[in-house]
Amino acid sequence: MVRVRRYRYVGPAELRDRVIAVDAVAVDSLASLASLDGWLAGRDSRDLTEPVTFVVVLDGVLRLAPRRSEHVALAGGHDVLAAGEMAFAPAGTGWRVAEVTNQSTGYCPDPDCWPAVAEALDRVGLPHPGGFTDRITFRRCPTCGERNIVRDDDFTCALCGSALPARWNLTSD
Repeated sequence: MVRVRRYRYVGPAELRDRVIAVDAVAVDSLASLASLDGWLAGRDSRDLTEPVTFVVVLDGVLRLAPRRSEHVALAGGHDVLAAGEMAFAPAGTGWRVAEVTNQSTGYCPDPDCWPAVAEALDRVGLPHPGGFTDRITFRRCPTCGERNIVRDDDFTCALCGSALPARWNLTSD
């Protein structure tokens, strides 16, 4: 059995404390694909050239919102199973996921959250690339507490220069 990690919001408190409703769509069944089709078709053509914000909430439902939406608002301030950005492309009479990342500086999910994303997409029959097209590695600096994105396997804090841990360590504690 795969252990599923819950991700708590670890971003700025002022964003968490002012969670507002966002223009979102929930995709949780084959029937809801029509909602996704309508939501994507209703987007401004400029919006479709960039990814949308997504979260997989604790009951496994995929929620999507325009890119400039905060992940924590999309999740209603709650923990998530996954968060990131997703880009769609036309596929036959519907859509497919062309790109998907775990890019969320509010939840900083580890790439090991992919199974939650895949399960949510598979449940509704939405074709996807089979893994993150861009995997982001997040770590919290044990010295200064700063959230970091690890680039080029350089586990050094961008703020204070301290060594970052090899294992995921972001919690809301």
